[in-house]
Amino acid sequence: MEQATYRDLMHRLSEVGAVKKGLARNLPPDLPAGSAGVLGLLSQHGEMTISELTDLLAIDISVTSRHVSYLADQGWLERSPNPADGRSRLLRLTDSGRDLLAGFSDHITELLAERLSDWSDHEVHELIRLMGKLHDSLACPAHSLTHVRNQRFAQPR
Repeated sequence: MEQATYRDLMHRLSEVGAVKKGLARNLPPDLPAGSAGVLGLLSQHGEMTISELTDLLAIDISVTSRHVSYLADQGWLERSPNPADGRSRLLRLTDSGRDLLAGFSDHITELLAERLSDWSDHEVHELIRLMGKLHDSLACPAHSLTHVRNQRFAQPR
């Protein structure tokens, strides 16, 4: 494939950030987009340590810690002792966090359905498939929760 094609792809990928920012404007005013991402990952993957969450987010642990502290202060997630490792804590959504997530998730889903109403079902499914394939091709394998958890259990204590 020609370099110009990959350049076009690079420009289109930069536009994904604008799409994400546009969607983030529909979040509750007291929920920063990064914190919403934390809630979404906890909902999708279940309880995890802050290290696992940091690996999935691919951000610095200090940034993850700020999101976790904020969400815990709001009552949307809880931290409990990790029975497998007393030095760490497990993070999980509270009922309040699940309710918040469900509310804005429903709103974003309705917004997507409205904005993509002129797309066929096939086009939407194809976009989902291609976004997954793009993620698999470009994402660091260390950001897979299975990889992170397997690595954790394989390390000698």
